[in-house]
Amino acid sequence: MKATQLNAKSVSTRLLERLDDCAEVVVVMHDNPDPDAIASGWGLKVLIDETVGLPTRVIGGGAIVRAENRHMVDLLEPPIELVDDFEFDDRTAAILVDCGAEASNHVLTRQGVKPFAIIDHHIADQRRVQTPFSDIRVEVAASASIIASYLREQKICPGAKLATAMLYAISTETCAYESHYSSLDRLILPWLMEYGEPELLAEIHNAPLQRSYYGDLLLALQNTFLYEDVAMCFLPRADGVEIVGEIADLLIRGDSVSRVMCGAVIAGDLLVSARTQYVEDNAAEMIRETMKGLGGSGGHAHRAGGKIPNVGDSAAAIDKVSNLLRDRWLDVCGVERKRGTRLIAKREIVQHLDL
Repeated sequence: MKATQLNAKSVSTRLLERLDDCAEVVVVMHDNPDPDAIASGWGLKVLIDETVGLPTRVIGGGAIVRAENRHMVDLLEPPIELVDDFEFDDRTAAILVDCGAEASNHVLTRQGVKPFAIIDHHIADQRRVQTPFSDIRVEVAASASIIASYLREQKICPGAKLATAMLYAISTETCAYESHYSSLDRLILPWLMEYGEPELLAEIHNAPLQRSYYGDLLLALQNTFLYEDVAMCFLPRADGVEIVGEIADLLIRGDSVSRVMCGAVIAGDLLVSARTQYVEDNAAEMIRETMKGLGGSGGHAHRAGGKIPNVGDSAAAIDKVSNLLRDRWLDVCGVERKRGTRLIAKREIVQHLDL
């Protein structure tokens, strides 16, 4: 370990002091890591590298799927590794970032490994998991804000690329009515702006899109139905994972839409995103009730998501699960009407096919 003077009485110091008996650190992101997971994992590695100096790796499962996220990784080159599994020993501190221990979408759950620490901002039941360190702040917009506060506490410069990644992470976590900023976010944003690169940030926001994205987008709009103020969209297949959340974000902006559920079958799994703009709603709880007994879920007050694994590829199986989710979501939303109307009338779709 480095002989480093830590900032006393800070949250980050409590974490670093608990690493005294550890030989190495593995920072674990959720599968298909998003900008918040990537920036948080990266920032935590910098914190440990610059203070206690333990060997640290940042890992996650799956792939980087969204166009902007891939572009961010290409431009900023975060030190992350995508792996199918990982060998943990007794002196490895596994730190879970931007994800709860009870979630199924990370390598620790799949391997039955208990996390050493959890740093997160999602609404979840973390009480069942006892860890040497936890920092869960559901009022904070992004996990990246929490990790950035650690760097600031220890007077560590994040550098241009990490600061840009953190700024982009916070921006992605504050959209689609999830637009709250805590006092910590308001403190951290101007601090990160001192180091971030606006040009890189703009380039990430305008990432090039593959041709298949537009096919997914068209199919999604054609399969969107309205039930009073609820919009629902289920796709029998999609080429890109990103379309599920993006369509949900797009539909919640409709002037007569207050709640949204979107889903798509990708590689045999049904991925679901939910949005709500009602102040009294809790999207994480609503989707948890909808997905009960079917799959895992998590999220925030106005944005949430989930996954039902191994739905299969048959039309009958997909329809059965989609119809069940639709009925449950409408019940959770208090909507009695079970027959929807198309967002875009079928005659309009047909009339313009040959134009």
